[in-house]
Amino acid sequence: MKQRMAKFGIGAVVRHRKYQFRGVIFDVDPVFSNTEEWWLSIPEDVRPRKDQPFYHLFAENAETEYVAYVSEQNLLPDLSGEPLRHAQVEELFTRNPDGTYAVRASLRN
Repeated sequence: MKQRMAKFGIGAVVRHRKYQFRGVIFDVDPVFSNTEEWWLSIPEDVRPRKDQPFYHLFAENAETEYVAYVSEQNLLPDLSGEPLRHAQVEELFTRNPDGTYAVRASLRN
């Protein structure tokens, strides 16, 4: 499998291309790195390729907050500038004046 460079970085705010949720990226896998069971649970007609970056998000929709694992092909930049309410966002990130997120200085290596 050919690996691609990730389009989005840690702290980027993104939204899903098809489903109504958005989130901030807290980790990136260069290619699919979840279980085969998880992979097969996705309907075949919308199942993404494995040879692309996959992103771990602190995600939220109108009803709830959760952690999501999403392929790059299904993400778009979220340019709304709206803050995220997910409780874990504040544990890892500080919010910049422009609405982007930066890893807290105390957590950087």
